[in-house]
Amino acid sequence: MNPLHRSFRYRYDGVVLWLIGINVLVFLAGQLFGQRRMQLLFSMIPAWVVTRHWLWTFVTYMFLHAGFGHIFFNMFALFVFGVQVERQMGSREFLLFYLLSGVLAGVFSFAVYYLTGAYYISLLGASGAIFAVQLAYAVYYPNSRIYLWGILPLRAPVMVLGFTALGLVSMVTGWGGSVAHITHLAGFGFAWLYFLIRLGINPIRAWRR
Repeated sequence: MNPLHRSFRYRYDGVVLWLIGINVLVFLAGQLFGQRRMQLLFSMIPAWVVTRHWLWTFVTYMFLHAGFGHIFFNMFALFVFGVQVERQMGSREFLLFYLLSGVLAGVFSFAVYYLTGAYYISLLGASGAIFAVQLAYAVYYPNSRIYLWGILPLRAPVMVLGFTALGLVSMVTGWGGSVAHITHLAGFGFAWLYFLIRLGINPIRAWRR
């Protein structure tokens, strides 16, 4: 057996709720001590990763949010999709999946921003990791229907493919310039690789079944 396919002993500890709690506490800390100060210290800024070696921001950027709407919708998505994915994976596997996908999405975004001269862009938000969770949900529940905007029913894999297409179009056209589409797509991409390499699951085959 490939050692990368060895899974943790299954247990369910409610990691999603802990992650939501940490995100909310960090947001409240920003309200107390100043959002701008928190963002300068803990968001991922490519120039400061290189010149100041602030490598911890590849982790901390995932727990910062720009405003109430930003954190509300991210945490809502994490709860809706994450609880079900955690129950399938187990808490330890889910935590590894969530953090690794988010960190790698941040590293990929850093490389793209730095190589394109966007040295002082500030990356923050859990969206990269949450997009990874959405892909995982689509793999485990391919027949589940998601009501987009509460109206339009979509099968979970169609939702993932639709968000991917939307992200690609947005990157090309520049629509939604303040949204980190690169990080979202990287979240999907690294989640895909995680399923292939770590779990030995091909998402395409799962969707065909």
